[in-house]
Amino acid sequence: MARTKDPAVRSLLLDRAAQMLRTRQPVTLRTLVAGTGVSTMAVYTYFGGMDGLWKALRQEGFTRLAARLAAVRMSADPVRDLAALGAAYLANAMENPDLYRVMFDAGFDLEDTGAADETLHRLVRAIDRAKTSSRLRDEVDPLELATQSWLVGHGLASLVATGPLPHQALAHGVPMLTALFTSAGDEPDRCRQSVERGWGRMLPAGRVTNLSGQHT
Repeated sequence: MARTKDPAVRSLLLDRAAQMLRTRQPVTLRTLVAGTGVSTMAVYTYFGGMDGLWKALRQEGFTRLAARLAAVRMSADPVRDLAALGAAYLANAMENPDLYRVMFDAGFDLEDTGAADETLHRLVRAIDRAKTSSRLRDEVDPLELATQSWLVGHGLASLVATGPLPHQALAHGVPMLTALFTSAGDEPDRCRQSVERGWGRMLPAGRVTNLSGQHT
């Protein structure tokens, strides 16, 4: 009879491996399970061995990100939705900083490369909606603009979730995204309002970011 696998044990081992990598600890079968209450056999049970764990580790980052992005409810405002997807991306990085570091480490293989592509494709679809709604110019390349949006989010995540800047720096996402979408054809004031609504949770309480990047 097959033994039931506990998702909590799998997550525990993945989170621990990511944390050990961040702190530059050697990751072996024994060091990975030390103090966790599970045996080394768990690595084989859940991942088929250490090679499987490394693949699953990077994949887990994209799996959690996909779940976070899927939870974003689309609205009648596609520019708000673009900013909301960016905020969800940042929220996932803030909640899983160790996994976030591993997600983009090409030294580890991915089990499913399509999972990483889907992150970008969600932005592409939102940009297509913005073009259909005449918020962006017809000649805008959705993939190019999606890539630029991702660069904004990744840069902030790298500097805040896993880097030296404080959480308050995430508020800079509003002027950066507003400038980006305005350059693609959106009307400045309307764009700023949409971005602020979508970026809401990333803004420090009681502070609104204007187009110059100043806080009021």
